[in-house]
Amino acid sequence: MLNKYPMWKNIMVVLIIAIGGFYAIPNLFGEDHAVQVVATRGAEVTTSTQANVVQMLESKGIAVKRAELENGQLLIRVQNSEQQLVAKEAIAEQLGLKYTVALNLAPATPAWLEAVGGSPMKLGLDLRGGVHFLMEVDMGEAIRKMEEAKVADFRSQLREEKIRYAGIRKTPKGIAIKFRDAEAVDKAENYLKTRSNDMVYSDASTDSEFILLATMSDVYLKQIKEEALQQNITTIRNRVNELGVAEPVVQRQGAERIIVELPGVQDTARAKEILGATASIEFRMVDESADVSAAASGRVPAGAEVYQRREGGIAVLKKEVMLTGDHITGAQPTFDEYSRPQVAINLDAKGGTIFSNVTKDNIGKPMATLFIEYKDSGLRNPDGTVKMTKIEEVISVATIQARLGRNFVITGLEHSEAQSLALLLRAGALIAPVTIVEERTIGPSLGAENIENGMQAMIWGMVVVLVFMMVYYRAFGFIANLALMANLIMVVGVMSMIPGAVLTLPGIAGMVLTVGMAVDGNVLIFERIREEILGGRSIQQAIHEGYGNAFSTIADANITTFMTALILFAVGTGAVKGFAVTLMIGIATSMFTAIVGTRSIVNAIWGGKRVKSLSI
Repeated sequence: MLNKYPMWKNIMVVLIIAIGGFYAIPNLFGEDHAVQVVATRGAEVTTSTQANVVQMLESKGIAVKRAELENGQLLIRVQNSEQQLVAKEAIAEQLGLKYTVALNLAPATPAWLEAVGGSPMKLGLDLRGGVHFLMEVDMGEAIRKMEEAKVADFRSQLREEKIRYAGIRKTPKGIAIKFRDAEAVDKAENYLKTRSNDMVYSDASTDSEFILLATMSDVYLKQIKEEALQQNITTIRNRVNELGVAEPVVQRQGAERIIVELPGVQDTARAKEILGATASIEFRMVDESADVSAAASGRVPAGAEVYQRREGGIAVLKKEVMLTGDHITGAQPTFDEYSRPQVAINLDAKGGTIFSNVTKDNIGKPMATLFIEYKDSGLRNPDGTVKMTKIEEVISVATIQARLGRNFVITGLEHSEAQSLALLLRAGALIAPVTIVEERTIGPSLGAENIENGMQAMIWGMVVVLVFMMVYYRAFGFIANLALMANLIMVVGVMSMIPGAVLTLPGIAGMVLTVGMAVDGNVLIFERIREEILGGRSIQQAIHEGYGNAFSTIADANITTFMTALILFAVGTGAVKGFAVTLMIGIATSMFTAIVGTRSIVNAIWGGKRVKSLSI
């Protein structure tokens, strides 16, 4: 029998639309104005902190909708933006400088809906408001680190080959390796070329000195800069995710810069702290031969450096770095048998091999853990960029009791410091420091205005389309309008279900475009049915042929548009990606509703019946 769907197909259509509608529901609940409290170094957010903050706010007449303490962060939900600002100032005044208090927006989705995975669409910076940063990677520091690593590599490689050298030092021209005779220079050059072919070697000997100069090739320098940029992008994205900022945008701009957008964050100081919390560690051997009192007065032995110890005093460490935080794959705060905080470290395979070899040769000797942190100093360089302060301190000195491998612990920390260090190391180490060269805050009021304007455009566009379809196609137009409404609901539902999908202002433009494209498929089908009736076909044959013959035309048009949107998503950035995502989802859902959805309704009403005429 023509134009009759089996029961399973009708159930499938209803089920798919129902699932889309269910996951679109969270968008009806909106967002709560909230204040976020995070502890900084040396402090901790506890249940007593939560109780004190709630009690203080209520005493000031600020109604707290809900207070949530999760992962060491306190989120206070209030009634409106005015109370949010007052609450932020009051909380900051009560807690002091050891806590960071920031404005935020939190989804008001009911708990039962969250339990089954329901969440609202993520809004982009242009709709939700937030902060925008343009950051520049210090490529000079990245190159300096690689030069230091090369110095250590040269030392170990020459020792392995038993080539005697008088000294290795960095110079403005490159790495200078000093030898006692010309024969050693030639031997070392031939050997190092086979081990480190990313360097360019030249004989820089003089009448009195025999020197081999190693400089980085242009290809290697380019590779270092590219890896520094990519690693910093990954690290910043991981760190922002770890610290609780939802749906950040982290992407490159040019060869040395990174764009960071944090939707919903209205406090630039809080955002700067998130991005500036660049901590790493280095493991170095203590220089036991050094005179500590002489080093304190400035007489530091060659090959050694002086650092402050966290508990007071100084430590004289060898310049050679045994291991850096780059090889850390996991870090968790734990406690030892005496309930003292520590950080359990896991290394990658390469790091474990390196650490095993260096500790094997230094059993019984003291090793120091050097903590390194870059912070915004609040000052500017002459070129206008932010001046970063480098903080270096020895957090622990321990004697190597046995050969260490891929798993070990760092001690000498307070509980809050152990948590903070573990978080930062787990998120990854920045291969080079970054500075903020541009910052911009987009207020939530501007985002609300963008949403309102976008919704107005969508509503008026839909009204025009709905009225036209009802007047021109009558009953079939009503069916097309139902499909159009279902299509929009499914677009919102799918956008809400995809974790990485973010709705931007161009994304709303994509949804408006989808309205026209969704109804276009039905227009093609209805016109084809009309042509078949005028050609002498029966009503049932006309419906069957109309849907069947129009399918190829609709598919061709939508597939080519989908491919264009896919290319936009692949090569575009920011707003362009937002438009492309919405358009691709809209194309997929519109084909389903226009072809399968309307066919299901038409079959249910007219399929398999003797019909003399159609309103079409």
